[in-house]
Amino acid sequence: MSITLDRKDDCAILTIDRPEKLNALSFSVLAELDGVLEQAASLPVRALVVTGAGDKAFCAGADIEELRGRSQTEQQRGAEFGQAVFERLSHFPAPSIAAINGYAFGGGLELAMACTFRIAVRTARLSLPEIKLGLIPGYGGTQRLPRLVGEARAMELILTGHMIDAEEALRIGLVNSVTDGDPVAAAIEFAGAFMRHGLVALRLARSAVARALNNPIQEGLRIEADLSTLAYQTHDSEEGMAAFLQKRKPEFRDA
Repeated sequence: MSITLDRKDDCAILTIDRPEKLNALSFSVLAELDGVLEQAASLPVRALVVTGAGDKAFCAGADIEELRGRSQTEQQRGAEFGQAVFERLSHFPAPSIAAINGYAFGGGLELAMACTFRIAVRTARLSLPEIKLGLIPGYGGTQRLPRLVGEARAMELILTGHMIDAEEALRIGLVNSVTDGDPVAAAIEFAGAFMRHGLVALRLARSAVARALNNPIQEGLRIEADLSTLAYQTHDSEEGMAAFLQKRKPEFRDA
C-alpha cells in the first residue's frame, strides 16, 4: 500500500508512503488515493490532514517515467482522472490541511492546493516545474494557483517554473502557516481552530467561498445569501445562538 490512513482523535491522517520515490504520484498511487479518500469520507472526523512519508518530500509530483510514450488519449484521460481525484479532496466533507513536510513539486503542489489549508515546514520547497519539461500543470495547478496567490504571481510561477521556499509561500498566501516542528502536529493544532464548529456550517461556508470565486460578485452575493439562509435553518444555528446567549459551549451535530 502506498497510501496509509490513520486517525488521531477527530482528525484523519492520510500519508503518501513512497519515501524512496519522494512520494511521487504514479497512476496507481492516484487510483489508491482516490479509494482512500472515499474511505476517509465515511469516517466521523472533523478534519483531514494530508502529508508525505519521511522528511524530504511531501510529494515530488508525477512519476515522470510513466509519462513518456503515452498516446494523446491516454494523457487526456490521465489528466482528467488526476483532476477528479483532487476534486474529491477539494470537496472532502471536513476541511483538509496539507502538512507539507518537504518538497511539493508539480502534482504534489497541486495536491496541496486541493486542500482547504496548507502548513509547511520552514525547509519546504514548492514549485510547478512542468514548463521546464515542455509541459504545463495538468491536475488543477493553472486554476487553483491564481485563486490562491493572484493572476500575476501565479503566471510568474507557472511560466518560469521557479521554486520558492516556505517563507515566500507564506508571504504570497500559498501557505497559511510555517512551522519549525512536526508539520502533522502543527496541522492538527491548526485544525483545532475550526473543529469545534459544526460541520454543516463549515461545509456551507466553504461552498459559498468556492462558488463565489467562479462567479461575478453579484452572483456570489446571491449564493452567499442562499447558503447563509440554509445555515440559519439548521439545528446548529439555533444551538449556536442559544449557547452564546446562555454563555455555554454549543453542542453541534456532525451532519
